[in-house]
Amino acid sequence: MSDGRRIDRVEGSAIPLRGANIDTDRVIPARFLKSVTFEGLGEHVFEDDRKSMTNHPFSDPCYRRASILLTNENFGSGSSREHAPQALMRWGLAACVGESFSEIFQANALVIGLPCATVDATDIEYLMRCAEQDANQRMVFCVSELTLQVLDRTISVAMPPAARLALINGSWDATGLLLNQFHEVRTVAARLPYVKAFR
Repeated sequence: MSDGRRIDRVEGSAIPLRGANIDTDRVIPARFLKSVTFEGLGEHVFEDDRKSMTNHPFSDPCYRRASILLTNENFGSGSSREHAPQALMRWGLAACVGESFSEIFQANALVIGLPCATVDATDIEYLMRCAEQDANQRMVFCVSELTLQVLDRTISVAMPPAARLALINGSWDATGLLLNQFHEVRTVAARLPYVKAFR
């Protein structure tokens, strides 16, 4: 049991991003990593791809309110930058569903409460077609049940058990856990002579 922020259900439309091996350098180009905070990163998601590719889904206003990213194999590979999931979340996404994810991307996503779940190639193709045919098509992703519902279909998804549990019980949110138990931090700090010296 945890006092952190629990994440179990993500509802909303989806944005389909076709292509395998989309790396973090494409998600958020390196020139946008100079800031000491993550503020504003959402504005620059896939900026170079959007400039070079016509009809990029992240340039399509129909998908601007999407909550779920749909993608193919090995999403988030390349540089181990935590800015990539931060940029996606700040753009407005609340979950990622794909054929597979880089382990580092998946770990970086978990620590900010951005669930990443996998489905097989047939299911991701079906989900992408649903989103392409109707940009407002509502989908419901449930972490505890490991399902994604769209129309009259319930699709099984997979997640690492530890990540699923952390999202369900809120233990992914280390900062939230610390703040919720801050009285314990104060108690320990009061016993430390080197902390007392700076009061």
